Amino acid sequence: MTQQTHEPGSATTTTTPTRTTPPATDTETSRTPTPATARETAAPAPERTTGRATTTTTAAARPGTPKPPPALPFPPLAEPRPLGEHRVWPRTFHDRLTAPLPGLKALARFAREGAVRPGPDGLADIPGLPCAPAPLPRVDTHTLAVTWAGHASWIIRVGGLTVLTDPVWSHRILGTPARITPVGVPWETLPPVDAVVISHNHYDHLDAPTLRRLPRDTPVFAPAGLGRWFRRRRFTCVTELDWWEAAELSGVRFDFVPAHHWSKRTLTDTCHSLWGGWVLTDPHGQRLYFAGDTGYGHWFTRIGRRYPGIDLALMPIGAYDPRWWLSDVHCDPEEAVQATLDLGARRMAPMHWGTFILSAEPVLEPLTRVRTAWEKAGLERTDLWDLPVGGSKVLELDRAAGSRANAS
Repeated sequence: MTQQTHEPGSATTTTTPTRTTPPATDTETSRTPTPATARETAAPAPERTTGRATTTTTAAARPGTPKPPPALPFPPLAEPRPLGEHRVWPRTFHDRLTAPLPGLKALARFAREGAVRPGPDGLADIPGLPCAPAPLPRVDTHTLAVTWAGHASWIIRVGGLTVLTDPVWSHRILGTPARITPVGVPWETLPPVDAVVISHNHYDHLDAPTLRRLPRDTPVFAPAGLGRWFRRRRFTCVTELDWWEAAELSGVRFDFVPAHHWSKRTLTDTCHSLWGGWVLTDPHGQRLYFAGDTGYGHWFTRIGRRYPGIDLALMPIGAYDPRWWLSDVHCDPEEAVQATLDLGARRMAPMHWGTFILSAEPVLEPLTRVRTAWEKAGLERTDLWDLPVGGSKVLELDRAAGSRANAS
């Protein structure tokens, strides 16, 4: 893999924002992130803690042990950009690819031997896929809660907001069979949606029928170059970000970070919009990473260095076989665990499996492999949030101690 080593700033010009309420900060600027330098490679990675965490204990140091000073981001974080800002982007983002797209030889090999569906034995476990829809947990502004609706769709409650990630509530998406598990949360039971984050424009992550259900003034956070797709559909508060840029909504910070992937929605728009993941940070410092869709590579260490103290990483573990075809753009379960370690994240919740059949691995294999990899890495079992479709998990902020604890 030929990996990109620079951290690009914004190649944009800006005009007056079309919507500035609620404001991102009291003193917003358009400063772009500081480019990485050779010093970054020598910076220490954030320390990972693996202490046992339950509803009554925390993952902090043992009593009587002095707390280490909090890690500082490196390089410093960018100032939040205005919400709804109109920006001009380059026509293509091909220079952000970390591996070349498949050429004619690879396409010929795939046509000759590639399998895109599991065989009968691999499909036999569909009835055993974990699916347990349940009411959403109660939360407050001190609570970080996640509910898996299936695939890469999560209902995240953070800092008092309800945020949807890559919402796909459709029964079928273009080019794939119908869902093999139902949507984990019926649309009509959702609380009011405060924001949506999109990782990239592939059909299993950007679903027009689902997004049509949202009020058009719902704030949308999208990769660079994807805003026009939303504005054509009359969304009025679309914030496009480049890698390492951020915006704020009601005190929650939304940072767009790199991923090892690509974008394409039609025959003529390959890499015309960017792709990436999101780091959400609430006013109390609780921090969640949503990877979107990604292969394994160098970006995870850099994300963890710039956003230390990630409490939970939502990591893709499926759609990886055949490996020679998909390794550049999709993590397998072992790579997802390693990426979590690279990030310095305290916990991991698997996603991007058990919903749509996108590749050839047996439908239940991602779950069994990620559990094995987690155990082999010597990590606490309670820190692997392997939720069923429709399942939820809550991370409570211990207000007295200023630390965090798991809750069911």
